[in-house]
Amino acid sequence: FSQRAMAATREPELQQFWSEKRVYERLCETNPGEPFTLHDGPPYANGDLHIGHALNKVLKDVINKYQLLRGRKARFVPGWDCHGLPIELKVLQSMKSKERQGLTPID
Repeated sequence: FSQRAMAATREPELQQFWSEKRVYERLCETNPGEPFTLHDGPPYANGDLHIGHALNKVLKDVINKYQLLRGRKARFVPGWDCHGLPIELKVLQSMKSKERQGLTPID
């Protein structure tokens, strides 16, 4: 059965429309208000991905769009800097106890 919304065919058309019209970009560039910058951290730095991560991203998107509609120059800055903690933790967890004991701190 076919989808009523025909998302498979409509989504590329909608994406093309927004890309061509540059509505979001023009609002970001031409809004007269004060700048508003939302710095975001990594999506799932310290654990498995779950529904709370999706809620977090949606809320941040709503906040940015709200600020744009209020006339501010809103920017969303994604971030990935965790100072290496998540990957270091995973590496340490994958090592045997004896291997961990042989590690020395880096000066």
